[in-house]
Amino acid sequence: MDDIFQNIGNKLTLSQRIERTIENAIREKKLAMGSKLPTEREMCESFGVSRTALREALRRLNARGLITIQKGSGMHVSEINIEDAIKTLNLYYDLKFDKNLLSQIIEVRYRFEPEIARLTATNRTEENIAELEENLVEFENCDPDNTQKEADIDNRFHLIITKSTTNPIMQITMEPIYSLLPRMRNYIYANIEGEKAHILKFHKLILKAIREQDEDQAHIVMKDHLERTRDIYYKYLNLT
Repeated sequence: MDDIFQNIGNKLTLSQRIERTIENAIREKKLAMGSKLPTEREMCESFGVSRTALREALRRLNARGLITIQKGSGMHVSEINIEDAIKTLNLYYDLKFDKNLLSQIIEVRYRFEPEIARLTATNRTEENIAELEENLVEFENCDPDNTQKEADIDNRFHLIITKSTTNPIMQITMEPIYSLLPRMRNYIYANIEGEKAHILKFHKLILKAIREQDEDQAHIVMKDHLERTRDIYYKYLNLT
């Protein structure tokens, strides 16, 4: 690690320079996830800075989730996983949620999910099929007055399909979007007569295509499903 923790000079704010140096080392994988950092004393000596400047940099790195600081076990580079990435996007979407974001989400779903269904038709396992079948039964038997639960089950159907692609990047991209859908769908279920029957029909057709590993049909039916959903959202939520 001698090439990382070198005298840093004093041209810029020291804490910012330290933060940037450690962050770059993490990004460039010179510091691997889970690896232990030197002690504060060792880093102060290597960087040629005061403990105050170092601690400020470490505090910011810890707040950003790049490092973890625990008494008794020292400092480590954080282990970043899919759940962490999804939580960050969930927070972003929650803070930015408005009609503009809603319109963008609907368009992303319409463009992406048919291709996701196509890939799932190729990669799905029997366990995936069983999970989707169980979801359909749960959806069909759900109390029609419990629109929030119906919306949650509907949302989970699409999440299962995305996870079944076995592509973690698709999961990271789509799962935060799905987390917003129940609140949107709750409104739709409560205001459109017969919507549950339409959703159930499309879900059964999508599952059939995925079960038969018919990539083209999975793409077509998912696109038809989302086209109808998009039209409904635009009409009843006054989107343009």
